[in-house]
Amino acid sequence: MSAAAAVAGAALFLWLGMVAAISFLEAPLKFRAPGVTLPIGLGIGRLVFRALNACEAVLAVVVVTALVLGSPPPVAAVATGLAVVALLAQVLAVRPRLTQRSDAVLAGGAEAEKRSRVHFVYLGLELVKVVGLLVAGIAALAG
Repeated sequence: MSAAAAVAGAALFLWLGMVAAISFLEAPLKFRAPGVTLPIGLGIGRLVFRALNACEAVLAVVVVTALVLGSPPPVAAVATGLAVVALLAQVLAVRPRLTQRSDAVLAGGAEAEKRSRVHFVYLGLELVKVVGLLVAGIAALAG
């Protein structure tokens, strides 16, 4: 295994672990903790996901650089591309809408009473990203 493949695999699985821990464990559990109100939970969520997305961007650069410097199997490159596109969609298209939604909820306006499906879009993109990262990590280390 080349050094580039090892770096790519390590970064991919680190990225995968971070997404799994934050999105599928921390995010839903924080609202069940005693004393965590909706405003506090939304504030924590904004802070945590902003930090997660920044870490993801750094890891994406590391992975893409390692793949460019190495000779990855095509499936690793395609799956990494899928994960990166999902991240970009989240940061550029979905998170701004989630911020608007949380602002409305915190302000208590009429928008707060309506159900939003934006979180489901974000979650769907998280699932796409998880699959992409898993496949890319396995392919990078196997190839």
